[in-house]
Amino acid sequence: MGSEHMQIGEVAARTELSLRTIRHYEEAGLVIPSARSQGGFRLYTEADVARLMVIRRMKPLGFTLDQMRDLLDATERLDAGTGLDAGERTALLERVRTYEQAASDQVEKLRVQLSRAEDFATTLRAHLERAGQAAAPQG
Repeated sequence: MGSEHMQIGEVAARTELSLRTIRHYEEAGLVIPSARSQGGFRLYTEADVARLMVIRRMKPLGFTLDQMRDLLDATERLDAGTGLDAGERTALLERVRTYEQAASDQVEKLRVQLSRAEDFATTLRAHLERAGQAAAPQG
């Protein structure tokens, strides 16, 4: 698929993001369409979709648009690998490590919240079962 371009509707379907959200991320400078059609339609590549997927994964973990931009910049520079001296590479790796730690911390917080929510739902089901048995006609 290398240089194959997709219109925004296909990108939205693949990323499960709305057109409005994709346009918002474009306005924020997080993902810029790789090209435009002759009719002016936004055209995206696999690399653009990959950027949107990173953004989609960061959003529910509470990362800001600036943090998303910073991480995308760091990972792209590391992936390109050209023109980096040892100090720059070390600094970029440290930036990515900081985001990995923040993501891991947030995932753990979400696990605790999920566990509490599951306990709450179980408590409600038990309550409904007890109340249902009490209300059942005696026969």
